[in-house]
Amino acid sequence: MRLLLAALLATAFALPSFAVDVPSKDYIDPEATGAVAVLEGRDAVHSKRYMVSAAHPLAVEAGAAILAKGGNALDAAIATQLALNVVEPQSSGIGGGGFLLYYEAATKKLHVLDGRETAPTKASEKLFLDADGKPLPFLDAVKGGRSVGVPGLLLMLETAHRNHGYLDWPTLFEQPIQLAKQGFPMSPRLRDLLIASPYIREFPASLQPYANRDGTIKQVGETVTNAPMAKTLSTLALKGAKPFYDGEIAAQIVDAVQDTKINPGGLELADLKEYKVRVREAVCAPYRIYTVCSMPPPSSGGVTVLQALGVLEHLPIVEAKPLSADAVHYYSEASKLAYADRNRYLADPDFEDVPVEAMLSPYYLKERAGLVSPEKSMGKAEAGVFTSHAPATLPTLEEHPSTTHISVVDAQGNAVSMTTSIENGFGSGLSAGGFLLNNQLTDFSFNPLLEDGQTPHPNRVEPNKRPRSSMSPTMVFDKEGELVLVVGSPGGSRIIDYVLQTLIGVLDWKLDIQQAINLPRYLNMNGPIELEAGTALEALKPELEARGHEVRVTETGSGLHGIQKDADGGWIGGADPRREGIALGDR
Repeated sequence: MRLLLAALLATAFALPSFAVDVPSKDYIDPEATGAVAVLEGRDAVHSKRYMVSAAHPLAVEAGAAILAKGGNALDAAIATQLALNVVEPQSSGIGGGGFLLYYEAATKKLHVLDGRETAPTKASEKLFLDADGKPLPFLDAVKGGRSVGVPGLLLMLETAHRNHGYLDWPTLFEQPIQLAKQGFPMSPRLRDLLIASPYIREFPASLQPYANRDGTIKQVGETVTNAPMAKTLSTLALKGAKPFYDGEIAAQIVDAVQDTKINPGGLELADLKEYKVRVREAVCAPYRIYTVCSMPPPSSGGVTVLQALGVLEHLPIVEAKPLSADAVHYYSEASKLAYADRNRYLADPDFEDVPVEAMLSPYYLKERAGLVSPEKSMGKAEAGVFTSHAPATLPTLEEHPSTTHISVVDAQGNAVSMTTSIENGFGSGLSAGGFLLNNQLTDFSFNPLLEDGQTPHPNRVEPNKRPRSSMSPTMVFDKEGELVLVVGSPGGSRIIDYVLQTLIGVLDWKLDIQQAINLPRYLNMNGPIELEAGTALEALKPELEARGHEVRVTETGSGLHGIQKDADGGWIGGADPRREGIALGDR
């Protein structure tokens, strides 16, 4: 514990501040607070048998302990996630949702589960419109019960464990319960985010575990306990997910959503009782000598990452140096094209006709690559036009970066890539049973129509629909079909670029996973190029502007966690230096 606390305290002094260009907006990126990269001194972790990489040392320790007991990758991922709910409450937890890829080594099968939240039955496309029919400002929409979707994470974890887990369910809860009961040291990041949050103080019950009696936030290193969370986890350990969806905890969730004085919502007990986890098929596509697989819709992440890779395969990205203007230019143009299609077409496939096959057609992506000039920015990219879809376009919809990612590989070669979220930092601000409730409904389009004012928005609010996500849990396989890479990231709509750049780093530039994660971030969501502040990328701004790009220097909030197959058959673990996470293997 003391070594882990020392690691956390060191982080407090490792994140320098830099002047940045901040675009105007009506919200704060709480997960970006202090998140300027420390790109020196973070080395890869090597292991012969297994590896866990996640966003907090205590959560990683919980997962590694499960592997040491003989649990598999899925068992370890569940324990890690439950521990993250305690020690990284602002980012994810059972009050939210997620997407899970589980690779079963014995059968070489990739299992995909969708635990994304759903809109309540009473929700309508006018949910986030004011009395005049105009979209609400984000902070007016996010706070309180209106934004809370039906949480799917817990049932997703239970479903996966029932089908693939090794250890018994209660064992996975032991360390998370202990962390909630006995406490953990307040970390620099959690304290900073509590102070920076624009609304958590409006919800005293949610703030209580992290505050002193006088309302001040606990200092770094002070013990944080959460008795209500310990009680909830103990109930779930003994009884499974049923109390959460059709019992005492479900009633607590509904009461919190309906009875709040801040934007009461329409979530009902029947919504929780009727929630279903979806089994999906991974989206996979070849990239050079590899096969890259990721999450299908309702996540936009997998398709968009694969589209960008399909464009880059026809561009000279391999020859470009990672921190060169050429690399940033080609990368940005490919990303623009992919985001343009993402913004137009991707949504819940149970409600919308999503043209995934056409979007990933090699012929289509080669044609899109032909739009890229080596010397000049294309400006804003237009979405491709598919026969059965109206050619309307729409701007990028912002998602708010409160999310976490877990990568695990066990001694048998089973692997998990899982990204989970409660959406904004501290979600809706509401809590029940010691855990925070999501605001994932704000991932829907506030405006139910596209820019033409006539075409229904594919990501509009509808009852029981799942909002579009950018979460991109990813696995990569070599030409023999062997697993070689597990990766993912938090970061809202920027997740796609964080994962994409890391894939290019490993697959094209032959960096190890930690070196690829360490790379200064550059991204483009079909707008300006964003260059990470305080890095060598800042020097590229004049040259990129000379090519016609709009360029912003800004902080980035990636939290990449990845595992790579080593040449000797072991594993290499990487964790983003921009956050508090670590990679840990067997010693």
